[in-house]
Amino acid sequence: MHIKKRYTAFQMAVWTRFETSLFLFIIVAWVTAYFFLDISWLKIPWTPLALIGTAVAFVIGFQNNAAYGRIWEARKIWGGIVNTSRTFGMYVQDMITNEHAKTPIKDEELTKEIKALTYRHIAWMTALRHAMRASKPWETTAKHKTNREWGMLPPESDISVEEDIKPYISESDHEYAMSKNNKQTALLYLQSHHLKTLKEKGIIWEFAFLQLEGVLEELLTLQGKSERIKNFPYPRHFATLNHFFMWIFVLLLPLALVPQFAEIGMEISNQNSLIGTYFIWLTIPFYVIVAWIFHTMERIGRTGENPFEGTANDVPISTIARGIEIDLRQNLGESLDEIPEQFPVKHDTQF
Repeated sequence: MHIKKRYTAFQMAVWTRFETSLFLFIIVAWVTAYFFLDISWLKIPWTPLALIGTAVAFVIGFQNNAAYGRIWEARKIWGGIVNTSRTFGMYVQDMITNEHAKTPIKDEELTKEIKALTYRHIAWMTALRHAMRASKPWETTAKHKTNREWGMLPPESDISVEEDIKPYISESDHEYAMSKNNKQTALLYLQSHHLKTLKEKGIIWEFAFLQLEGVLEELLTLQGKSERIKNFPYPRHFATLNHFFMWIFVLLLPLALVPQFAEIGMEISNQNSLIGTYFIWLTIPFYVIVAWIFHTMERIGRTGENPFEGTANDVPISTIARGIEIDLRQNLGESLDEIPEQFPVKHDTQF
């Protein structure tokens, strides 16, 4: 999905409010214990903690760059699907003619063949986006409570692929596609078989047939690239260790931060005893800010690891596919009443 408006600071704060509350609880407990109990001996020096923090910052940065790379690659792949789909629609309309036909057929039959190929392509896009939305064990971002509470689910969650592709293809094609594990590949095979039949009848010139087969080859390539991203997760050892390293840093931080503020408060007490006594409580906002920044950056990276999962930061493949369908069907001469509307935007988010 794609968010049309940038997150405001308030929206980001709401998105991370549960973790922020946990950070607040942790630091309040530490400061309270340090203020009322004699545990000034419980501390660690800044040097090892700074080294840990630097390492965590590096790995989080690496994770975010890798996650953005996966999102950007997915967007380029589906941009390629847009361009190739338009090319296919144009070729089909102009290359299916009686010019080289052994036995010319009526214009109505030519139009029927063009519509069948175009609709089967729409069915292919529909099957592909359903495959990309299928849940994988490593896709857990959508299950987070702050994501579930918005109730933002992709259109594929409301209808099965079996029902979604049914209006676009014949009963025999539907039966064939549903009998295969990879339904989108089966539909491209049917496209190739159909084009071959038309070529044998002379309705498609041999050179035009090669051109159209080249387009199908490109669609298969783009499909394979999309499936590669879907089926190969961001390496778990990187993702899991980054998460653990971040929490190790966040949990160790009070052991250095609270004593530091306590020492500063003792120095201030020489000039102002009231401020010096309670200066340690300023640890709370500083800790929450630092912990929030590290956690939020790490969570942003995790959110972007799976660009087809169906969350607010994913590639809007449903909107892209429906946009292509609208273009193709309009160029077939269909009226707006016959063409489905674009998927609605929810909370300024495209699916």
